[in-house]
Amino acid sequence: MKTLHNGMGVALDQIPDMNDATFLQTILDLTDHGWRVSSYFGAMTDGGLRLYALLSSKAEGILTVLTTRVGDPHFPSLANLCPQVHLFEREIAEQFGVAFDDHPWMKPVRFQNELPSCFPPLRERGTVGVMDYFRIEGEEVHEVAVGPVHAGIIEPGHFRFQCYGEQVFHLEISLGFQHRGIEAALLGGPHKNTFVRMETTAGDTTIGHGQAYAMAIEALTGTRASARAEVIRGIALELERLANHTGDLGAIAGDVGYLPTASFCGRIRGDFLNMSALLCGSRFGRGLITPGGIRFDLNATLIGALRQRLAAAREDLSNAVELLWNTPSVMGRLENTGALSEKDARSIGLVGPAARACGINYDVRRDLPFGIYRLAQIPVVTAGTGDVHARTMVRWLEAEKSMDFIEEQIGQLPGGAICTAGGELAPNHLAVALTEGWRGEICHVAITDGTGRFARYKITDPSFHNWTGLAFALRGQQISDFPLCNKSFNLSYCGFDL
Repeated sequence: MKTLHNGMGVALDQIPDMNDATFLQTILDLTDHGWRVSSYFGAMTDGGLRLYALLSSKAEGILTVLTTRVGDPHFPSLANLCPQVHLFEREIAEQFGVAFDDHPWMKPVRFQNELPSCFPPLRERGTVGVMDYFRIEGEEVHEVAVGPVHAGIIEPGHFRFQCYGEQVFHLEISLGFQHRGIEAALLGGPHKNTFVRMETTAGDTTIGHGQAYAMAIEALTGTRASARAEVIRGIALELERLANHTGDLGAIAGDVGYLPTASFCGRIRGDFLNMSALLCGSRFGRGLITPGGIRFDLNATLIGALRQRLAAAREDLSNAVELLWNTPSVMGRLENTGALSEKDARSIGLVGPAARACGINYDVRRDLPFGIYRLAQIPVVTAGTGDVHARTMVRWLEAEKSMDFIEEQIGQLPGGAICTAGGELAPNHLAVALTEGWRGEICHVAITDGTGRFARYKITDPSFHNWTGLAFALRGQQISDFPLCNKSFNLSYCGFDL
């Protein structure tokens, strides 16, 4: 296996070619010793299909890349022994037609128009969402189907509940309705519109995905962003986190019918979005980041305005959230609702605030640092109960740390250029970039061909890891708790449906 650090590239011929047995056993050995599967995907090469597994180690602060060539349409599944890979295997099967033998629930992930023959027969082959679902038999067990069309303005997703009265035995989540073919469109790139695609991978995570892509390109071109650019990137990433955490705090309050905090946070979220607009003119941070640095600088006037707005937003948000903790009826709805154990969270590879709410002390900013976070650490906060209350509390504590970070950085912004010109992408290379988006770990892996163009570009949004966590959190809960549990995870449909 080949080890490397976050934001690094490596020549493809330096990655050892393993046989199938060694490849699979190495994944099992590493995950047994605390490594996690950040990405697992297939790539077509001149010699046929090749599988790549990217694993990360918090303890050692490094990444490792494994690869093997698939010469048979059948390949052993690891899902029963390593549940982290269950969705990755289904995705590879859908994209490349590999049948993963003994996979516990082999079915499509995103329902592309032409499904390969490795899948069991579907009632209407290739039709989005028309398929068999897991069922629990029993005269008193009933099935509830929700979506994909929902009330209000919300992305489409289908949720199939197996219930006994109000109690949920099992929830199966079926997505794919937002599949846009982003990864397929990146082949042969970078293109003129590639960065725009990256910024809209998950629209509420523009900075998180934009920075990951910039890091991958910088690794392939041997470019380094300046210290000033890295600081402003970090400020933008924390503003994105603040806007979304604030919105979630308000939405959770709204789901339990507590309107004061819901109303306040809805407005304060807009304040943080407007701070992002101070940086670059876009409330979502679009156009700020570019490979090699940033496009917009901060002057003394903007820094003063940002500091003033941040202080006002901090006071308002503190007051709004304090209302939650001091309202017993709210605490009664948040506590012991949608609890997920640390053991289950680790087993399925949960990331981000949802993982930290279960007691998993992992954050890319600290454990696999990138950019300004190599020099300026943000304390990682965790909770232990894994319920809606814990997921709410972690968001608030992270918001406090993000505001502290921004205040510190704008007070000591280094000088220098904001962008460094890059060269051509290195041919036959692989580059890895991880960032900590507001939902959790974002992973980009770029592989170039002999001409320096993208032969494969794999994106793993944190939602890809976490949707299974939502399904686990509903087991044994009342079906009426689903909207609140769903909001406490607040996962992306489009970030999953790449």
